[in-house]
Amino acid sequence: MLEVKSPAKINLYLKILSKLKNGYHEIESAFQLIDLSDTIKFYPSKNGIDISCNKNIKREDNIIYKAANALNVYTGKKNSIKVDLVKRIPSGAGLGGGSSNAAMTLLSLNNLWSLSLNKRELLDIGKKLGADVPFFVNGENAFVKGIGEKIIKKKSIKKKIVVIYPNIYCSTRDMYKDYDSSKEYSTEDPQNSFWMVVRKQFPEINRFYEQNIDDMNLCLSGSGSCMFILYDNKEELEKILKIIPSKWRFFLTKPLQYMPLAREL
Repeated sequence: MLEVKSPAKINLYLKILSKLKNGYHEIESAFQLIDLSDTIKFYPSKNGIDISCNKNIKREDNIIYKAANALNVYTGKKNSIKVDLVKRIPSGAGLGGGSSNAAMTLLSLNNLWSLSLNKRELLDIGKKLGADVPFFVNGENAFVKGIGEKIIKKKSIKKKIVVIYPNIYCSTRDMYKDYDSSKEYSTEDPQNSFWMVVRKQFPEINRFYEQNIDDMNLCLSGSGSCMFILYDNKEELEKILKIIPSKWRFFLTKPLQYMPLAREL
């Protein structure tokens, strides 16, 4: 059995540059790994690809299944594996949980199945699973450009992070669709192009933003719904915790330097 941690990321900033002819969007962003993680356990099996999860996700819809199946298709083999996924990273929150799961599956099964695929091959498989998957396969904090395929290594931040989850699911596809269809976002927040989209769709987030943006460096991760605030000390943390609505969730996290499995390639 192999047990791995599948970490989340935050976007220190995210700028949408353009919509491409193929429907994808060209972006610029800075991705930072954090120690909020899902846990994935891999067990030997002879019965195909079997996924169990503490959340209600159909096997065919689970990106871990898609990643494992993609490896079999790429190699022309029919390897089996039993996977137990314990989700802690909120879904539809802009933290890259699914992309991280996919990348950790590719990296783990490359070893467990003795496939000997190099990083370039895993990156090529990963980008077909999702735009953020190559970042997690690469496994280091990075500036990301293009549609997520251009990755330039960057140093980790040093500040700690409070991740604020308003218990709202944001579909990345829907957020991009709203962004493309609206003419109201010509003056965008420099931290994240999705701020106005999220604020328009979710009044409770908009209220929280307007009440706190003057006093806090409130940031949005990905296409939402998670927000985050960086801090240095206990006094700053106490101020942050006082503004979080009681019905929302929050995570006290630290920055990560890299994902260990990725560095083995």
